[in-house]
Amino acid sequence: MDFQELNSDQRREAVNTRQRYAAYREAAERAKGYRGSMVWTQLKGRDYLVRSAYGKSGVRRQTSLGRRSKETEAIKLEYDRGRSEAQSRLKNLKDVIARQSAINRAIGLGRVPLIGAKIIRALDQAAMLGSDIRVLGTNAIYAYEAAAGVRIDPGLTTTEDIDLLFDARSGLTFAASDDVSHTSLLHLLQKIDRSFVRSTQTFRAANDEGYLVDLIKPLRNPPWSEENQQVDEEAGDLLATEIEGLAWHESAPSFEAVAIDEKGEPCRIVATDPRVWVAHKLWLSQRQDRERIRRQRDEAQAHAIGHLVTQYMPHLPYASEQLQMLPKPVFDQAAPLFNR
Repeated sequence: MDFQELNSDQRREAVNTRQRYAAYREAAERAKGYRGSMVWTQLKGRDYLVRSAYGKSGVRRQTSLGRRSKETEAIKLEYDRGRSEAQSRLKNLKDVIARQSAINRAIGLGRVPLIGAKIIRALDQAAMLGSDIRVLGTNAIYAYEAAAGVRIDPGLTTTEDIDLLFDARSGLTFAASDDVSHTSLLHLLQKIDRSFVRSTQTFRAANDEGYLVDLIKPLRNPPWSEENQQVDEEAGDLLATEIEGLAWHESAPSFEAVAIDEKGEPCRIVATDPRVWVAHKLWLSQRQDRERIRRQRDEAQAHAIGHLVTQYMPHLPYASEQLQMLPKPVFDQAAPLFNR
């Protein structure tokens, strides 16, 4: 299988994008520590230093740091100085990212569909990406491409419905841990696009353009346990559906890369180890309860990413001691895809 490698200009700017985006994320994290305010509040004729901030629940909390004194005045002075510096650095780096995005557009680096990139970035900003949620399915391929510095041959889009491999505009799939806040996920989607609503299939949200977001998690044993039957219908949130085979993804190492969306903006994607992704895709392609057209696409994707890992990721050998989360029959079935 042939891959289109990035040219020298694209490689240089891909590296620049990763470095600048890392600096931006670090600055954003620092600025996040200064959210809220620190002010003097008078109580019973005396000044007290009060720190106000919003927690993850959205509730505003106030904490008294003590009566006015040399110590609290020094705390206030340091807070104001640090906040000003953090905000200034973040603004400068936002400008840097905007200029880098324009360069990326000009040299054709954009890959990730825009709405998918917005959702992934929002999950990242909400500290859900990589902790509660990983990206699965076709969208994970953008992470593998970005890490390898290649693009899969676009000629494959004309066969076996593989066009979804490149565009993925028909849906974005996430794997969720048991403690993820589904209500906050639906709210997050609606902040990106107000037309997102939960469908009759409670694990899925759809917008007015038919873009789908599925929330899925591994099938637990036994699947009929009382815990798995609990459904919160009143909240109207997304409820992760259990699917066989996802326990392999959950136990697999994560795989992180910075891809670039259609507007040239960086997008950090946290997916599953591509070796496990390939084995799972090939396993799906053999399931007779799956639509034939989907099985054909699964097989083509498995072959493409298996070849990509073999050719461009020698640090990820297809070795049983590293992939013990895979059942042996699944591991053995995928092994030929990684022959060098």
